Amino acid sequence: MSRPILEVIALGPQDAAAARAGGADRLELVSDMAADGLTPARETFAAVRAAVDIPVRVMLRAADGFAAGGAAALEELCERARALCAEGAEEFVLGFLAEDGRADLAAVEALTEAIGPRARWTFHRALDRAADREAVRRQLAGRPGLDTYLTAGSAAGVDEGLATLLAEAARGDEPGYEPRLLVGGGLRLTHVPVLRAAGIDAFHIGGAARPAGWDSPVDPAAVRAWREALDRP
Repeated sequence: MSRPILEVIALGPQDAAAARAGGADRLELVSDMAADGLTPARETFAAVRAAVDIPVRVMLRAADGFAAGGAAALEELCERARALCAEGAEEFVLGFLAEDGRADLAAVEALTEAIGPRARWTFHRALDRAADREAVRRQLAGRPGLDTYLTAGSAAGVDEGLATLLAEAARGDEPGYEPRLLVGGGLRLTHVPVLRAAGIDAFHIGGAARPAGWDSPVDPAAVRAWREALDRP
């Protein structure tokens, strides 16, 4: 079994360096965690990219929730995505739902066109709020660059979504289930053994990397505890 991926939420270069020092493999770069993570400034991405040599996935999201907003809001987000690409961003996090709880394909297509077909991206926890998870996977199957779903298995978190995560992990060869499962959202160290036993090899932490809370930076020791747990045979 390959070495598991540990992705840590970063708000800036200090977080990025601390996460890297603790053993993170990848960062999810966001701003404004009070809104559950929005698109960071181009300058913040540049500072993070200069601070660390690990992959950085940049959030594309302009407002709290999972609606893309109107045409003007979506075009503004696409402009920000293009600016981030010009700064060197190659990996992203995005995901929007329409009013019926299905994937908002118009928004997804606009943003993936903005970042280009070579960019890799994660469809984030919008999946956990979807009316039908399987229907969303079918809608997105085969989309260029989609290689990951960030999910807790449930909007309520991993405790409630564990059975769904295990069931989806067992379907990895089916159409729509090929992207990697990146588990995050109420994830605890006690979940790791059962998730690893099911073949899940990617884990996402935010608050768990900040024992003192979101007003404090990432703690390398906290990240290291996760790294050691994931690497344990």
